[in-house]
Amino acid sequence: MHIITSKSAILKELNAIQRIVEKKNALPILASLLLETKDNELVITGTDLDVSLTTSLTAEVRAPGAVCVLAKKLFEVVRALPEAPITLKLDKKDHLLLTCEQAKFKLPTQPKQNFPDIPTWKAALIELSAPILQAFIERTAFAATNEESRYALNGAKFELNRENLRMVATDGHRLAFLEKKDSFNITDPVEAIIPKKTLVELGKLADEADTTIAFAKDDHHFFFRLGHRTLTTRLLSGNFPNYEMVLPQQNHLQFTVGTGCLAAAVKRVALMADERSRAIKFALADNQLTISAQASDIGEAGETLPIEWKHPALATGFNAEYLVDLLGIVNGEEVRIELKDGVSQIQVRPTTETAYDFRYVIMPMRF
Repeated sequence: MHIITSKSAILKELNAIQRIVEKKNALPILASLLLETKDNELVITGTDLDVSLTTSLTAEVRAPGAVCVLAKKLFEVVRALPEAPITLKLDKKDHLLLTCEQAKFKLPTQPKQNFPDIPTWKAALIELSAPILQAFIERTAFAATNEESRYALNGAKFELNRENLRMVATDGHRLAFLEKKDSFNITDPVEAIIPKKTLVELGKLADEADTTIAFAKDDHHFFFRLGHRTLTTRLLSGNFPNYEMVLPQQNHLQFTVGTGCLAAAVKRVALMADERSRAIKFALADNQLTISAQASDIGEAGETLPIEWKHPALATGFNAEYLVDLLGIVNGEEVRIELKDGVSQIQVRPTTETAYDFRYVIMPMRF
C-alpha cells in the first residue's frame, strides 16, 4: 500500500469512525481500523461487531493494498500533524509508515485477514429524508433503556409502510412514540428493532448527510447509506412490547403549560427529590399546578404554575428526569398534558406539532 491524501479529509473520516470502534474488547482486532484502497479512494472500516461504519475519501493510490491499524493511535497521530499532504506506505516488515512534511511515524499493523467480515446488503435500497429520520431519532431514541438485561428494549421499534412511518422506544417506565403519515415509495412493509447505539450514531452522521438517506434490511441487519458512508447494524431480537396497549385512549383531563417554565420548575423542585426514585408530585386544583418533592434526609420544595384546570382536584407523581428529558427536545412553546386519574399513565404532546404525531407516556409513581 502506498497512498497520498490530505490531512483534513482523512481526519474528518477518522473522527467519525472513532465512536464505533470498541475501546475495550476481548478481541484486540476490534480496536483497529481496516484501511484498504479502491480505485482512487482510501476506504476505512471500523466495527464492534454489532455496529460497523465504512467510509471513504479521495486519495492518490500509488500502490494498492489493505492493512489494519490501531484506530485511536492513528487518529491521534493524524490530528497532531500539520495541514499538509499525508503519505501512508507499508514497508517490507508491514509497518505503516506515515509522513507529513518533516514528521515521520511508524505504526504496527495486522493483516486484513484478521479483520471481521462486514455484512453487505442484497435487498433494494429505500430512501428517506435525512431531516425526517433525524426527527424520529431525536424524539424517540432517548427513551430506550440502557439496561442490557432488557434486550428488546435496548433500541427503538421501526415500522414503515406505504402510508406511515413509526418509531417507538420504551424502558418500561416511559414511552416515546412518533408517527408521520405520508406516501412512502416502498413495496413491502419494513419492521425492525434498531439498537440505541446505532440510532445515536446515525443521528450524528445524518447531520453531515445529503438530503436523503438510503437504507436496506435483511433478516439480521439494517444498512444505512449516507453519501460515502455506510452504517451497518445488527438488529435486536426478542419481542417488543405491544406499545398500542400502553398509549392512553381515555385521558380526557388535560391542561397546557409553557415548555420552558415547566422545565425550569421541575428542575428546581427535583433538587429536593429522593436521589433514587427522583419522584415529584403534580397536584392540580383551582387553575394551579403545584409541583412538589420531598426526601427525609434532604428537605422539600414546591412551586406553583398557573394553568387552566376546571376539573376536580387531582394528584399524581412520576420520575422528574423522565419529564426533563422530554422537555429538552420538544419543539414548541407549550405542551399539553393529558390525564385520566391520579394512578394511570400521563401523556404529553406538543401543542403546535403538525407534521408528526408525537406522544410521550410516563408511568405514574405512588406517594
